[in-house]
Formats: sequence, structure tokens, C-alpha cells
Amino acid sequence: MEYLRVKNYRALKDVELKDVTPLTVLLGPNGSGKSTIFGVFDFLSECFQNGLRNAWDRRGRAREIKTRGEGGPVVIEVKYRERRKTPLITFRLAVDEEDGKPVVVEEFLAWRRGRHGKPFRFLTYQRGQGEAVSGEEPDEKDQRIPIPLRSPDLIAVNTLGQFAEHPRAAALREFITDWYVSYLNVDDTRGQPEAGPHERLSKTGDNLANVIQYLKEQYPEQLERIFEVLRSRVPRLEEVVADPMPDGRLLLQIKDAPFERPVLSRFASDGTLKLLAYLVVLKAPEPPRFIGIEEPENYLHPRLLPGLAEECRAATARSQLLVTTHSPFFLNGVRPEEIRILYRDEKGFTRARRAADVEGIKQFVEEGALMGQLWSEGFFRLGDPLVNAGEPSELDR
Repeated sequence: MEYLRVKNYRALKDVELKDVTPLTVLLGPNGSGKSTIFGVFDFLSECFQNGLRNAWDRRGRAREIKTRGEGGPVVIEVKYRERRKTPLITFRLAVDEEDGKPVVVEEFLAWRRGRHGKPFRFLTYQRGQGEAVSGEEPDEKDQRIPIPLRSPDLIAVNTLGQFAEHPRAAALREFITDWYVSYLNVDDTRGQPEAGPHERLSKTGDNLANVIQYLKEQYPEQLERIFEVLRSRVPRLEEVVADPMPDGRLLLQIKDAPFERPVLSRFASDGTLKLLAYLVVLKAPEPPRFIGIEEPENYLHPRLLPGLAEECRAATARSQLLVTTHSPFFLNGVRPEEIRILYRDEKGFTRARRAADVEGIKQFVEEGALMGQLWSEGFFRLGDPLVNAGEPSELDR
């Protein structure tokens, strides 16, 4: 994904993220909109996995979702490439509420196959009615086929993407349904789930023991690499075991040196379990194509955070990552062009700016300064919760 625009979603009246990098870090004071942008990805993913109606209702419908005092639909627009050097594709989804129900008021897929000319919309829909061009490389000369949907709350890409004759829609559907947006709860990782291997970690991490079991059975070498990183970060730790109990549940245990008997996960440190969960996601044999991590610094020792930033960067070889943080230690492992500073304007709406575009930041970095240090010392000049509610000065507008 190279571009994101969100309109009329809570505090995001109109926010654009251009030139999105493989690792993107959102920085800003409490209430600046970091979690809201994070939540947009979760909302879109849930729309594709469980349906728009379910995702809309779970978030309180239009009253809670739409920007206060604003009319018009919620709009999410993303631009992405299926692979490197392939055409840039635009997906736009606009959702409004009619008679208490969500309705897709506009949806399209568009691309420009050559270097010149206007992007061609090869899928267009409104309220369940529309048309699409099929085939691997849809072109303006190809026939548009009307394909009505059963309901105005259905997303056409999600519906048509289930059929082989619409490979472009199928690719986007596969991409979005593959997203992993973490709402990790350390207490949930301590549970004793029913035995059985799970390929992917859940949003809350409540199946961590199942994923350990899966890796042990199917990818023992990959699991050992995860343990190697964990040992380098957690003193005396030897291994993590997930053993089935007689009642059919899994028991997660942590073994540390020099003791022979492991301890139950409920007695292990919060930081150890959280770091293990992140490594399981980042170093998965087949990781999600998009990974969202919110405030990884919670429960972790500050000196572990630059190393976690390194693991996030290494993971960008196979996945795109979005991270929200308040930690200067994590920022020390991040580059200026990867940081988006969020703040509220005078009307209370979220705005975003790249750290690389703040005057002087690039020069400081070239001289050896770290981003976390610059942020802590106030060189960003915006997004400071103690100065004008985080708004930039006139020089920064």
C-alpha cells in the first residue's frame, strides 16, 4: 500500500498519508488520532471478513463512526500495487447510513496501465448495482458486465473477489482479509485454550499456545529462531513449551536457566509473553501482508525497544507494518520518512505530517542524531501535548 485517505471517520475529517513506507510509525499525543487511523485498518479488514453490517454495528453505527457535525459518507481510499513494478491500483469505498443500515454509496477499482492517460475504472458500484470488467488485465475496450449484488450493504470487491474471472478483485480481497491488526492483551496469552495447532495469532493473542504448538509441529527450525531472538532479549530464558493436558487443553510454560522445571505462563513476566507474541507474528513462516501493532512499548523494558524496531524493519521484507508509539526508544530505530506526526487542528480534527518534512530534522539525522532524541527534546515542533494542544506553530503550517 502506497497511499491512504480517510474522510469523515471519527476525528479523521480528511486525512491523507502519501508515500506510505513499508514501515510506518504513527506518533502523537493522546487523542491525536493514532488509534483511529489504526482502527480504520481494523474496520476495513472486518468489513471483508465479517461483512459491512457487522463491522458498522459493532462500532456504534453512524452516530459513533462519522465525524461529529459533518455530513456525507465515510470514505476510505487506498492505492497499492499487487507486486513491484505493477500498475498502481486505486480502491475507493464510501459508506453511509440509510434507515439505520449501512449502504455502499460508492465503490470502485481503477488503474492506469500505461504512463499516460486517465485511470480506468474497471469496477464501479453504487448501492449494490454496478458493473465490472473481468480478466487479468481489464481495459477500456473490454466489455463491462452488469452484476447486481443481493444487498446494498455488500462490498463488490469482497463479493466478486470470490470468483476466478475477477482476479484483480480477488487479489485485493485476499490482501485485505490477510491483514493482522493486533489488539494484544497479555492476560489473554496466559489462558489455557483447547489443544490444536493454529497457524495465525489472534488479535488478542489468546491462542498463543496453539501457535507455538503449530510451529513446533510444522516449523521447528523457525520456532527455534524465534527462541534465539527471545533468549537474546530476555536473560536466562531457555525455551517456551506448549504441552497438552489430560483434559484436552494446552498449557503454556516458560523455562529459564538454571532451573529444571518450567513455570506456568501465568507466572511469567508480561514483557516476555508480549515480546514472544510479537516475534511469533513478525517471524511467521507465512506472515500477514499487513501487520498493525499498537504501542508495543507497553510492558517492555525500554532497552528492548530498539531491537523490536529492528525486528519490525526486518519483517518489511515480507510484510507492511503500521506501528503506533509514544516511545522515544522505539523511535531511535526509525527513519524520518517513516514517521507520521499526528496532531489536532484548531477545529479538533486530526492532521498528519511526515517527520522528514519538519525543518531541520534531516540535517540533525545526517549529523548522527536519533529520532527518539529529537522528539524528546522538542525538535519536531508539533504534536506536543503541552504546547497549543499539539498544534504546530505558524512557521510549521
